[in-house]
Amino acid sequence: MTKFDDLHQKWMKNPAYAAEYAASASEFELGETLVNARVGRNMTQKDVASRMRTTQSAISRLESGRQDATIATLRAYAEATGNELVIEFRPRRGDAGGAENERMGETPT
Repeated sequence: MTKFDDLHQKWMKNPAYAAEYAASASEFELGETLVNARVGRNMTQKDVASRMRTTQSAISRLESGRQDATIATLRAYAEATGNELVIEFRPRRGDAGGAENERMGETPT
């Protein structure tokens, strides 16, 4: 059986795949963050679902990115897993313009 990581590394050599993956990176990162929050508390999807008064399949959709998450849902997920929801904005990777504005003390308008 081929592991996903092996396939992913192979597919990343394809420029079209790499571009789509990069465009979806924040969605992958959110799903990974949700799973890490749950697993870090030794909880199952069913445990989280019970605390959020929803179904395991809804948690699965949320973690996999098949369902868009509202801030209210993310806040409830954080509470259910004993975490605090923190939302932040960061400069894009490789975005020299944003970093340059920060160094110069400029605030974009």
